[in-house]
Amino acid sequence: MSEAVHPWVNEYRARLSSGKLPAHSSSHSIDFSTLYQLWHSQLCSRLLDLQSRLLQAKGQSFYTIGSAGHEGNAAVAAALRLTDPAFLHYRSGAFFIERSKQLPGSTPLYDMLLSFCASSDDPISGGRHKVLGSLALNIPPQTSTIASQLPKAVGAAFAVDLAKRLGLDGQWPADAIVLCSFGDASANHSTAQGAINSACWAAYQQVPVPVLFVCEDNGLGISTPTPSGWIEQDLADRPALKYFAADSRDLAQTYHVARRAADYVRSKRKPAVLHLSTVRLFGHAGADAEVAYRTKTQIEAELELDPLLSSTAALLASGDITAEQLLAQLNALVAQIARVAAVASNQPKLTTAAQVMASIAPQRAAVPVPLLPDVEARQQLFAFDQHNIGKKQHLAKLLNWALHDVLAQYKNTVVFGEDVGKKGGVYGVTQHLVHAFGSNRVINTLLDEQSILGMAIGLSQQGFISIPEIQFLAYVHNAEDQIRGEAATLPFFSNGQYHNAMVIRIAGLAYQRGFGGHFHNDNSFAVFRDIPGVILFCPSNGYDAALLLRQAVALAHQQKRLVIFLEPIALYMTRDLAAGDGLWLHDYPTPDTPLPELGEPAVYGNGDELAIISYGNGYYLSRQAEQELAAQGYQIRLLDLRTLVPLHTELIVKALRGCRKVLIVDECRRRGSLSEELFTALHEAKPGHFSISRLCAEDSFIPLGAAAYAVLPSKQQIVQQALSLLTVSTEQVML
Repeated sequence: MSEAVHPWVNEYRARLSSGKLPAHSSSHSIDFSTLYQLWHSQLCSRLLDLQSRLLQAKGQSFYTIGSAGHEGNAAVAAALRLTDPAFLHYRSGAFFIERSKQLPGSTPLYDMLLSFCASSDDPISGGRHKVLGSLALNIPPQTSTIASQLPKAVGAAFAVDLAKRLGLDGQWPADAIVLCSFGDASANHSTAQGAINSACWAAYQQVPVPVLFVCEDNGLGISTPTPSGWIEQDLADRPALKYFAADSRDLAQTYHVARRAADYVRSKRKPAVLHLSTVRLFGHAGADAEVAYRTKTQIEAELELDPLLSSTAALLASGDITAEQLLAQLNALVAQIARVAAVASNQPKLTTAAQVMASIAPQRAAVPVPLLPDVEARQQLFAFDQHNIGKKQHLAKLLNWALHDVLAQYKNTVVFGEDVGKKGGVYGVTQHLVHAFGSNRVINTLLDEQSILGMAIGLSQQGFISIPEIQFLAYVHNAEDQIRGEAATLPFFSNGQYHNAMVIRIAGLAYQRGFGGHFHNDNSFAVFRDIPGVILFCPSNGYDAALLLRQAVALAHQQKRLVIFLEPIALYMTRDLAAGDGLWLHDYPTPDTPLPELGEPAVYGNGDELAIISYGNGYYLSRQAEQELAAQGYQIRLLDLRTLVPLHTELIVKALRGCRKVLIVDECRRRGSLSEELFTALHEAKPGHFSISRLCAEDSFIPLGAAAYAVLPSKQQIVQQALSLLTVSTEQVML
């Protein structure tokens, strides 16, 4: 043959010609047409992997973690339905190709090569990453998954049956099951352990979670061997988790065991695990030199376990095809893939920042907002709190009312998290919701933030608007990758075809009189500030909280946005600015109250001597400071940012019109706080125009007791720093 080929191709040709193949034996039978189809998918996947390495040598392909040795997962694809969502391990090329055969008109070879070559014509990621994914094939794209797809797969499985219980149409049918594949090394990751545990925890209580975990066990985590027998020991005796096992080199066995596993999950609506023995050929990736950690004997021995050799032996043993015919098929596929690669490698690429970023938060066609319940229905909804209706309330109460209105208006909203049910949350924000909407829409979860956020992703992909609660800001850090690496990236890596519409409620920030120390007084939300596409709201009072929550849900509904809703714990029950004045109680905005423009700050006062910009507790303290400054005759303007990510600088500058002296009060730490970004943004927007000073928390964690206030901004510090700006001319400050 004249075309450049990988050495494996010539070795395979030689094996076909010489008949040097493993002896065929299987305890299961399979018809020839199915066996041939699976072999064809396996061979396509292998040749694509090898072609990717050839393209990489020319600088035309950029990702070489392949599926070589794992191609038996084609039989798993054949055992499932097209409508079963599949969250795939990155060694699932054969699965993807086999599933493509269930959808006439699919072009998996061309599509995958476009992905290898990072072409903007790639139908799933638009050239942003080599991913296995397709909206039409019900394969949400995953990138370099190290178990991070497991929590959302469990969430998706839960969502399938939840949609059925609530009578809602979803992305996937009511009898679908969810497949999630991962490697043996990934099985040890805390994310995998937590996800499997959460599926078992739910199933143990007879909650439907139809997920089929597939652990593709090749015995290696890059260079670290998996202890022999460990995966079976780890997975075989889990409560409420059915265990199946198969050798992926035996396609007949794998196909039949996978069908049994799928049938079990589909009929019982319970989780199961398929432990699939595989091998890893040609190293972890193209740059992986196996000889550095494995002997030549080990490498050669595994080459003899190549699943393509076993599949070929099974085909020839059937007597329905000859080696010459298989050789002809091989040569035809080699030539076809080379031709397709030549075309794919010359297709357009992303060339501008605008093209790359277009799918981070794509603008979507307008969709109507659901109608509010009628007056009588709302009266009945709020009957539980009738004695408070019409009276000014604190932030926690108005948030609670807003959640009632949101759940009544949007039938696909679900509130869930630790203690959100009968207890009503740690601070009472979710009180009575479960009584009004039932346990299918207000759900107590297990104590695992990764599983809570994974559930949010899975629900969102089934068409729900997820409203998960994280009890404290510090609790999110062990699960932040579910936001950063999974929820926020999905639109980007799917070219906007998939989304994760959700509103993540997080109680946080400091000023709780030192209660609980740092773990309950986390005053840094920097983790959210560098995630592209995320919106972060932070209300300081009940009126704004209700409006912003409605705006957050509307953004999730209409634009499929991922919104973080950060609620200042210390202000939940706050009633007064000064003792007994009731000035931090607010009216509940009527449901027809117009929503603010996204990113528009709230403005208090119209003075132009000084503007104080803050949010959350800092804004509350600034309002206290303003009273003292007003008593001294100063006219101050205060801006409550409300939207912290992204900062809408043009709206902030507009609200500052007439003010040149600016004090930024930021309750987060001086290093890495929002004040840094805001300081820079104002200077860039109007160079040399503003005289700006910052007042921030110290670069410290929050201690217990009264000592907490030693490292946080205070009202008196705000007054002092404001006076230092007010009593110095603009020119002096700028010098």
